[in-house]
Amino acid sequence: MTERYRPDAATSTTTPTPTDTATGTATITDVLLAGTRRLWNAVDNPRLEVRLLLAHAIGGTRLDLIRDPGRVVETALFHALIDRRLAHEPLAHILGRREFWSLDFQVSPATLIPRPDSETLVAAALTAYSGKPPPQTILDLGTGTGCLLLALLHEFPAAFGVGVDIAPDAARLARGNAIRLGLADRAAFVAVDWTNSLAVRFDLVVSNPPYIPTAGIATLMPDVARYEPRGALDGGADGYDAYRTILRDLPQRLRPGGVAVLELGIGQAGTVAALAQAAGFTTSLHLDLAGIQRAIVISPPAG
Repeated sequence: MTERYRPDAATSTTTPTPTDTATGTATITDVLLAGTRRLWNAVDNPRLEVRLLLAHAIGGTRLDLIRDPGRVVETALFHALIDRRLAHEPLAHILGRREFWSLDFQVSPATLIPRPDSETLVAAALTAYSGKPPPQTILDLGTGTGCLLLALLHEFPAAFGVGVDIAPDAARLARGNAIRLGLADRAAFVAVDWTNSLAVRFDLVVSNPPYIPTAGIATLMPDVARYEPRGALDGGADGYDAYRTILRDLPQRLRPGGVAVLELGIGQAGTVAALAQAAGFTTSLHLDLAGIQRAIVISPPAG
């Protein structure tokens, strides 16, 4: 195994100055070095995170750090952000944003943080509609930040979408993201429990439902277990409560020829496929970039 480079003073071209403290000033180069040291054993990619946090603290970009490494900056806010990260607060919560499907989303503790794995659902939906008329209506169950729905509306420019979430703060955040992305005129967000109060059918239904077994939540990484909403994680005793609810309601929510695309937890594909098939649906599975069965496409039987 190759040993990771250690950012110590002996191999650095600069030495942290005594003023690089929580209440002082230092050059960008020295602040980056000090921050990397603090995060070195705490996160997977300390150099990247330190650059993102410093750019956020000074109200700039990573390009600004490269352009003027000798610039002297205040360090108090930066070190406060490092403290939050050392307490396992997710980087996305500290920055207040996360990229998904090349779109920029605001995030908050009211919602799950968008993850690259979930982009598999967008790709699976695009595949499901390849070679046939695109969906005109889309329903996103448990919309959170709205990332799935808004990414799909970006890809299907003639579609209208509805995002539902039991948490009013999540629905408000998703609405704000729609406004910022210029999609507000094609999206509506409501705070309801699953499909309660909905009386229409959709061409495409998507969901990243809670699928962690209740007892497993405490074993998750602290970034998730401590900071992300339990209601968006807890899938019941066996992890499949939300899937059962969605599958029960799908016949009333899908238009003829429509499809549903649901996210899967690791190892859940077989059980969810069996539940869907027992309810009369046909299924296909899609892999994420790590080769994990991450999305299931569910269709009513032909005819």
